[in-house]
Amino acid sequence: MFFHQEKLTTEQFLRDYWQRKPLLLRQAFPGFEAELDADDIAGLACDELAESRLVTGRFPSPDWTLRHGPFGEEDFAALPERDWTLLVQDVEKHYPPLQALLGAFSFLPRWRIDDLMVSVAGPGGSVGPHVDQYDVFLLQAAGRRRWEIATQHDPQLLPGCALNVLLRFEAEQSWELGPGDMLYLPPGVAHHGIALETEGDKESQPAAPPLCMTWSVGMRAPSAADLLLALGEWLAEAPAEGGRFSDPGLMVPKHSGEIEAAAVRGLRELALATIQDSEQFGIFIGAFLSRYRLAHEPAPPSRPIDETRLLGQLQRGARLQHNPWTRLSWLALPDGARLFAAGSSFRCTADLATLICDNEALRDAPAERLQTDLGLLCELINRGHLLVETL
Repeated sequence: MFFHQEKLTTEQFLRDYWQRKPLLLRQAFPGFEAELDADDIAGLACDELAESRLVTGRFPSPDWTLRHGPFGEEDFAALPERDWTLLVQDVEKHYPPLQALLGAFSFLPRWRIDDLMVSVAGPGGSVGPHVDQYDVFLLQAAGRRRWEIATQHDPQLLPGCALNVLLRFEAEQSWELGPGDMLYLPPGVAHHGIALETEGDKESQPAAPPLCMTWSVGMRAPSAADLLLALGEWLAEAPAEGGRFSDPGLMVPKHSGEIEAAAVRGLRELALATIQDSEQFGIFIGAFLSRYRLAHEPAPPSRPIDETRLLGQLQRGARLQHNPWTRLSWLALPDGARLFAAGSSFRCTADLATLICDNEALRDAPAERLQTDLGLLCELINRGHLLVETL
C-alpha cells in the first residue's frame, strides 16, 4: 500500500484526507517504471476507439487550443517543441495489464474508480489551472512535473476557451514530482500541473523534445443531474412507470393558469415515493453505476457459447475473466442478490456475485465452483461481459 512512506493507514487517509485536503506521497510507488512509454500513448491516440485530446497553450496566455482524436503521425510531427499535452482516457482498458495498478486503490469501492488517464507533455506542457469535481490521484510516471494548488480560488473561467481554464490563479502550495511520486487531490481544489525540463533536455534534438508523463486515477462522482436524468430514462423503460399523479378532492381553482401549492406537493411526493422505494431505487443505482461514464459497450463474442461447451472448456482448464470494457458490481437483496454488468441486471446468489465481481478470484475459480450457474455465466459471456481464456 502506497501510504507506508507517510506512515499512514488507509483508515487514517480516509479519515483525515479523503475529500478533505491534499496529500503529497513521495515515492508512493518506489522505483516506479512505466509499462507504457510516450510512443505507446501516441499510438493509442491514433486508435478510433481511444478517447484522446491534444492541448496546446501556456497560462496565463489565452491562446489555448483543444483538438480531439483520433490523431495521425502527421499531427505529432507538427507539434511545437514545448507547451503541448496529449491526454488519453481509459488506458487500462486498452492495455489490460495496467488494471493491476488500479488494484493499489482497492481500499476504495470499485464503483468509485473511473479510469486511468495518461498525459504526455513536452516542456511547459499543461492544460491550465482548473478545478475537478471529483477526487484524483496524480502519479508521476516519467520526467518531472510541478504541481501548484490552491484551496481558495476565483472560479471565473477564461472566456472563449474550449478548456475550463481559470482566468486567475495564485498558487498556495507547489511541489516538484518525479517518477513514483503521487499527489492526491480532493474535489474543488484548483491545480495546475506543468511539465518541467530536465538536465538532459537542453541537449535534446528539437524534433524529439523530452517528455513528461503523468498517470491520473480519477474517481466517479455522479451529479444530481446525472442521477435524475438516468432515473427518468430508467423509469420510462421499466414495465411500471413509478406511479401517476392524482388529485382526488380537487377544488375549482381561483386562477386556472396557476400551478397551486397542493399540486407542487403532490408531484414532489410522487417523485420522492419512487426514490424512497429502497429496493427499486437500489436496482436503478446498480444499473446506473455499472454503466455511468462507460466509454464503449462490451462487444459480444463472434460465436455464442452454450452450457455444454462452456463446462467442457472449464473442465479442460479454461479460465474466465472480465472484459476490460464492462463494469461489474452487485447489490444484496432480501431474496439473494442482483448482479449488474454495464447497465444490465441478473439475479443470482450473493456468493456467486462476489466471485464474478472479483476478477482474480474468478480467474482462479475451479470448474466445480463455476458450474453452479452455467446459464448465468453463458449469458454474461454472450453479452461480452466475461471472456473465456482457453489453454
